[in-house]
Amino acid sequence: MKRPGTLGTGIGWRPEIADAVERMPGIDWVEAVAENTCPGHLPESLRRLRERGVTVVPHGVSLGLGGADRPDEARLTALAERAEALGSPLVTEHIAFVRAGGPLTASPRLEAGHLLPVPRTQDALDVLCENIRIAQDALPVPLAVENIAALISWPGEEMTEGQFLYELADRTGVRLLIDVANLHTNHVNRGEDPEKALAELPLEAIAYVHVAGGFERDGVWHDSHAHPVPRPVLDILTDLASRVSPPGVLLERDENFPAPAELEGELAAIREALAAGGTRRAPEPADGPALGLAEPSPAATTDPARQRLALAQAALLSALVAGTPVPEGFDRVRLGVQARALAGKRADVVAKLAPELPDILRDAYRPAFLAYASGHPMTAGYRRDALDFAAHLLETGRPEDTRTRRELREWWLDRSGPTPRPHRRTARLTQATRRALLGH
Repeated sequence: MKRPGTLGTGIGWRPEIADAVERMPGIDWVEAVAENTCPGHLPESLRRLRERGVTVVPHGVSLGLGGADRPDEARLTALAERAEALGSPLVTEHIAFVRAGGPLTASPRLEAGHLLPVPRTQDALDVLCENIRIAQDALPVPLAVENIAALISWPGEEMTEGQFLYELADRTGVRLLIDVANLHTNHVNRGEDPEKALAELPLEAIAYVHVAGGFERDGVWHDSHAHPVPRPVLDILTDLASRVSPPGVLLERDENFPAPAELEGELAAIREALAAGGTRRAPEPADGPALGLAEPSPAATTDPARQRLALAQAALLSALVAGTPVPEGFDRVRLGVQARALAGKRADVVAKLAPELPDILRDAYRPAFLAYASGHPMTAGYRRDALDFAAHLLETGRPEDTRTRRELREWWLDRSGPTPRPHRRTARLTQATRRALLGH
């Protein structure tokens, strides 16, 4: 049973398991990906959960608070609208950058399509603190930010993860969403000690905890959210619970959804890990741990730091998605692993958003998309990526099979519309492709 004023035990709400989540016993709250919800058209499942008194927390993935640019006002407005529509007590995002380039670097804007780590430097901390203050001012409820999993390390880092998070919380008063699976990932991939990270954290700032599964391949841990939670992750959760009673704990699962009984078994294992930690924990004050810290301190201008961070992040992202030289100090092999992971995720997300493409192209979809991605960085999101991929195939005379090419042409014409939004080469591409295709 959850304590008063806490979230309790939850699970990530996904459309694929919506029915199972509604029937699952002992679910106190759920978390929904903010970008996948529309305030005016909330899924009926979320509405029913809300009516039952189940808390729903919107979890953002595209704000890019760790990027060199100040947070986009439209994205902040959208996140605020979702918090209000769901009646949420808080919203969450990530300590990560997801795009780079643009005016600060006088280079093309590039999208990672994934969460990438910020360097643990004073420049990055200064920029992140200001970005978080901007977000806090724009949101109607408190903000919590999550530590991410990473395949790569930045050279010349000046702080450990625990020190970085402590300084961040101390300077901004932001709450922390601690992902114990990501601590395990960084232990395997970057040699970082999760016990040390927990010892350095401001435990009173923890809003809640994420738990998820992954897999190891060739010495690299992939935070897949598509596999069972492994024992080392549960052990980190127990260690955390021995230090503080977390206000909430949530199981994340995004792919390869198992039977509901298996998810319930994982939730039971999470509760057992929490209980095991609780038996070793010193008594807490009667009112439990506080969720916030002191008022944030004023900040000096971050413009020079933003410029330096922008150049560093653009160079890294360009190497990952556009094949430019690897910046000095990075592990070339590990960057290759990260680049392949980004391309693979990009192919998977496009297949989800545009399932007709793998249906039309069948076994040729993935190799064709990966070949396309190697020479065409994403610049405007996954939906545009799907359209540009299809147009690229058609412009180059593929697929070779006439019937398949006709199906792909019809799909592209239907989705692009008679007056598609201007986007770099899209306006010219639309006209040229239409003329070429309609002449067949």
